[in-house]
Amino acid sequence: MAARCQVTGAVPGFGHSISHSHRRNKRRFDPNIQKKRYFVPSLGRSVTLTLSVKGIKTIDARGIDSVIAELQAKGVKL
Repeated sequence: MAARCQVTGAVPGFGHSISHSHRRNKRRFDPNIQKKRYFVPSLGRSVTLTLSVKGIKTIDARGIDSVIAELQAKGVKL
């Protein structure tokens, strides 16, 4: 599964993990990605989205219809 949120666009960040002796190793900071299924009344069917937790909170606040309309305007295939 790609570590990318369809709503917020969150992608992995890169950096170093630093030990106590201050040695550095490359590491990857992944967003908390979940697969979530929503019923969309305007489409009359369910849609599965790949979301970060912040994207889930955005859908809770704004509503699934407004978020889906915005994704369709961007050209995202659902």
